[in-house]
Parts: sequence; C-alpha cells; structure tokens
Amino acid sequence: MDTLPLVLLVVLLLLGLLAIRMPVAFALALSGAVGLVLLRDFDFTTNMLGSVPFTETSTFSLTIIPMFILMGMFAVKARIAEQVYAVAAHAFRRLPGGLGISTVMACAGFAAVSGSSIGTAATMSKLSVGEMRKHGYPVPLATATVAVAGTLGVLIPPSVILVIYAIMTGESVAAVLAAGIIPGILSAIAYAAYIPIAMRRHGRRVTLPDGGTLDEALSVASGGSPSTRKVGGRTITQTRAVAVAEPRVRLRDLPLRGVVRVGILFFIVLGGMYSGIFTPTESAAIGALAAGVFLVIEMWRDGWTAMRDALTSALKETAGTTSMVFSIIVGSAVLSMFFIQAKVPQMLTDGVLELGMNKYLTMGILLLTLIPLGMALESISILVITVPLLYPVATSLGFDGVWLAILIVKLIEIGMVTPPVGINCFVVSGTSGVKVDQIFRGVLPFVLIDIAMTTLFFAVPALSLWLPSLIAV
Repeated sequence: MDTLPLVLLVVLLLLGLLAIRMPVAFALALSGAVGLVLLRDFDFTTNMLGSVPFTETSTFSLTIIPMFILMGMFAVKARIAEQVYAVAAHAFRRLPGGLGISTVMACAGFAAVSGSSIGTAATMSKLSVGEMRKHGYPVPLATATVAVAGTLGVLIPPSVILVIYAIMTGESVAAVLAAGIIPGILSAIAYAAYIPIAMRRHGRRVTLPDGGTLDEALSVASGGSPSTRKVGGRTITQTRAVAVAEPRVRLRDLPLRGVVRVGILFFIVLGGMYSGIFTPTESAAIGALAAGVFLVIEMWRDGWTAMRDALTSALKETAGTTSMVFSIIVGSAVLSMFFIQAKVPQMLTDGVLELGMNKYLTMGILLLTLIPLGMALESISILVITVPLLYPVATSLGFDGVWLAILIVKLIEIGMVTPPVGINCFVVSGTSGVKVDQIFRGVLPFVLIDIAMTTLFFAVPALSLWLPSLIAV
C-alpha cells in the first residue's frame, strides 16, 4: 500500500476512534498499530508493541512528571489556592474590576505550584465565581475569567505539558520551563487589563425585569432607605443605596502563609534547578516533599483523620493523573513509531521546504492548525500527536525548539477554552453550575487576547528565549 494513502487512512481511523469516544491512549495505540501492520507486517508490529511501553516509560527523566503532579495535589489539599485568592482580593479591592484582577493573579500564583490548567480552573471557580457574581460581574465574564486564567497552569512553570514537550524533543527541561515565565506573566497582565474595560462596558447598573438596577436591588438587602416610583403604571417600592462601610481587614488577619508557601515552592523548584543545587527531577521531588509538609501543617488543626484523608486523596488523584499521562505517552509512542516508519516527518519537512515560502509564514500556517485540533482534543493529546511532526520542521527551518514550545502551549491554551471541547469551560461549568454556553460567550474576548499574545511571542522570540539564555542548562 502506498505511504500517503496509508497515512491518511490511519489519521482518519484515529479521528473516528476519538469521535466514538474511545480513550485517547487506546485510540492512539490502535491506530498506530493498524498502520504498522499495513506498512510492515504483523510480527514487526507485535515486537514494537511489546517493547515500546517499556522503552518509552523507563526513562528516568519521566520521574519529574508524577513529582510535579503530586506537588500540585498537595498544594490543592493544603488550601493554598484559597489563601492566595484571599490575599489577592484584598490587594486589588480598590481597583476597577479588582475582584476579577485578583482572580487572574490568584490563578497565576496557584498555577506556579500546581502545574495544572484543569486543577487551577476547578479550584479557583469554586472560590471566585460566586464572589464575582455577588459583586455584580456579568456571569459570562466571571466564569470566562476563571476558565481562561486557569490556562496559565500549562504555561507558568512547573508545567507538566512543558516537561513532556522537553522530554519528547530532547530540549533542556530547565530551559523550557524558564521560557514560560515571561510569556505567562505577560498573559496574566493582558487578561487582568481587559477586566476593568469589560466592567466599564457592562457597568454595575444592570437592568432588572422591573426596571430597577442591580445596585438598587443590592441596597435593599443592605438596609437602604425606601422610595417609590412609577414604572409602566405600576408603583415600585425601592431602597436607595446607602454607603455600607466595609469591615477593616488588618494585614495580620490575611492568610499570608499561602503566598509565602507559593514563594517557597517556586524558589525550591526553580531556584534549586537554575542554581545547579538540584537537577530538575530532584527539584520536583523536593518541591513535592515541601508541599506535603505544608499540607500536614495546614491540616494538623483538623485532626489526624482529616489529615490522613487529605493525604490519601492527594496520592490517589496523583496516581490516577499519572496513569493517564503515561498511558497517553505510550499510545502516542506507538503512533509516532508508525509516522517514523512511514517517514512522515521527512516527507512533511521536504514538502514544506519545496514550497519555497517565507519560513515565518510557513511556520505560522503549521502552528495555526493547532487551533482546530484544540477544539476537538485535550491538551496532552495535541502535544503528543503534533510535536513529532512540527519539531523536525521547525528545527530544519532554523527555529529554536524552546521558542516553539511556548507557541505550541499558547495555542493549546486557546484550544482549552474554545468550543466544542474547551475543557476548562466544562470544568468551570461543572463546579459553578453555570451553563457552558454562557461561559463560551464570555471567553471570546479572551481568545482574541490570547491570539494577540501568541502573535507577539511569535514575532519577538526574545520574550521566550531571554531567560533561558541567562541560565546554565
């Protein structure tokens, strides 16, 4: 069978298996195995299927993945997210859209220790969506803020996706993680800058069905003075808004320990790694140990049973997430083996070079294909399917592999909030009780911001490469 029709057949098979909701790992492995049988023979395929799971997962560098996942789970159970959110909400309380800005900043801070977009979105939606709605934020804006800011978990280190990319491509883990810092901070600033603009456009004076406003309705509950007015022939009794003094919060009353713990974990992981004291794997393990200590300290007052349950839950969730990640790695390795045997990377590289287009235009077109993929697949699946194809093309065109990592992750972020999958939107919907279509409506402006930021990082590689150039990796 000719190579090109066979490759198309395997790709269609993969898409069909995903469409019938077969688990991603099995869909990758089955489609790759069918391709190998048709390309080579049954004995070759069974030999590959027997050796690939071991060879792909026996690499010591993969140990960093469960350690980062465990650190994030311990951080969730230690209530670090709610502590950081409380401090951020107090710090930004006087700014227009301050609660939304504090949500973005808290997501960025929690992402710095959790390394998980879904975990960040799920945790922060429980804490912040209800508060923003109580303070007059439109439902689409409140929920979309959490869904989009949660994507910082795959960009700000320690990011499991960036680690997987580094292991797949052979790039330095430390360099790839460092490259995510400045783009992550700039993305958070861009999201935060949009929120006051959106709040001014929507306004706090939201019209209610009886012709009143949200401010007036809230003032009724806060004991304002009553008044009456005529609306459509009806007499409406309302209460005028009165100034209600907010209780004064002293600095020592804030849970600053959460911010301190985030700083300690960030320092242990990145400081230890870039100072040369720890290897990346060692820094992840020590970070997980430190997060476990914080969990014990936080849960100590709740008693032994609560502490034991929190530790057990964190370990179980880490095992489940790690198994999912490793199964996808094994499945993608089978599919990648088929691509290599069919010489797909070489064909793609040669085909791109033969087009004779500007290399930036060529790379931009290839990267844009990640957006529709993100609408149908989850982030790790996109990564393991596309990196073996895009990385050889990018390096042959002279692009830096670390720079490519940031662009791929930013485009994956867009897919995580884009319909029809938009997994972060479904996570926020499930935890907040808001219909997912409302969240998708609020996400659109943030998607445009993400596209603008990705274009900036594409045009100015130094934003991604400056920090890695300063460290010894």
